[in-house]
Amino acid sequence: MTTDEKYMLRAIQLAKCGEAGTAPNPMVGAVIVHNGHIVGEGYHHKAGEPHAEVNALKAAGVAAKGCTAYVTLEPCSHYGRTGPCCVALAKAGIKKVVVACTDPNPKVAGRGLEYLRLQNIEVVTGVCEEEALKLNEKFFCWITKQRPFISLKYAMTLDGKIAAHTGDSKWITGEEARTYAHLLRKQHDAILVGIGTVLEDDPELTTRMVKGKNPIRIVLDSTLKVSLMSAVLNAAAETIIVTGLEADAIKAEAISALPNVEVIRLPLENGKIPLDLLIIQLANRNITSLLVEGGSEVHGAFKDAGLADRVYGFIAPKVVGGKNGFTPIGGVGSATIEEGWQLDEVEYKLLGQDLLITGKIKEA
Repeated sequence: MTTDEKYMLRAIQLAKCGEAGTAPNPMVGAVIVHNGHIVGEGYHHKAGEPHAEVNALKAAGVAAKGCTAYVTLEPCSHYGRTGPCCVALAKAGIKKVVVACTDPNPKVAGRGLEYLRLQNIEVVTGVCEEEALKLNEKFFCWITKQRPFISLKYAMTLDGKIAAHTGDSKWITGEEARTYAHLLRKQHDAILVGIGTVLEDDPELTTRMVKGKNPIRIVLDSTLKVSLMSAVLNAAAETIIVTGLEADAIKAEAISALPNVEVIRLPLENGKIPLDLLIIQLANRNITSLLVEGGSEVHGAFKDAGLADRVYGFIAPKVVGGKNGFTPIGGVGSATIEEGWQLDEVEYKLLGQDLLITGKIKEA
């Protein structure tokens, strides 16, 4: 490990402290180093608050002059709710800036690095770039695709079932895996399920097993079958019920009157919520990441629409059998194995007796 990598990995570690608080901004960490010693460090806590570089410079004080700054993402160069970080670094007398990756945001996109070079500050890029790109994969998707980063998550038995033929599904995985699933909820702006999951399981869809904010809860309910007493409509988090234009208007009004609940009405296509229109609605609400928890038909709809960026598959060492058991991803599916999704950057994690396999969906 090089010296630059050592300090950059520390900056990435710091950036993760802002997890679940910075959206729609990226997670960013910064470390100020002088003669092999860290004199200041910081991270971006929350959108609208000072950026990582400013916090690190504040921690370093006058000691920042002549130092090297390690930053996980190209310093911003524009005026938003806060000032440009590239200017702050120059004013503090930083002599060298090491950056993990450039910022694809059109408001930045190389301008921050250009400004630093014009101030005769040495710039090094690409240090721990792979780690930094993964750190902000949701943000990069939001900027480049203008839509939320979409993760599909499911838990299944060893023989590929998410529920028995009776519909029973509690519990497939153990407590460690379920706790990790709640961590995934914390890491996403919103969580989405179909009305079938709500009617069958009455889930709360919160992060009650981990410390952190609850995601916005989204339920696809084309004919507005949801009960006003459903747990997903409690005041623990914001909830969006997505239904059709022909759904009961009086019931929709009653649901909308509940605290933290919104009803979105969309024109149905073949009796289903059109996912392309839904994603536009979510993007308009600055929802930068979406965790789709199912069930099978909802996962299948996202698969058939080609709307997903990452898959989280939890596999439990259980076998339930039965040809009528429910599988994780329904829908039409791929015509051939070759046409199926290929996962890239695959990771494996053992959680108690359960195995998590996750990877990014390889773009065609």
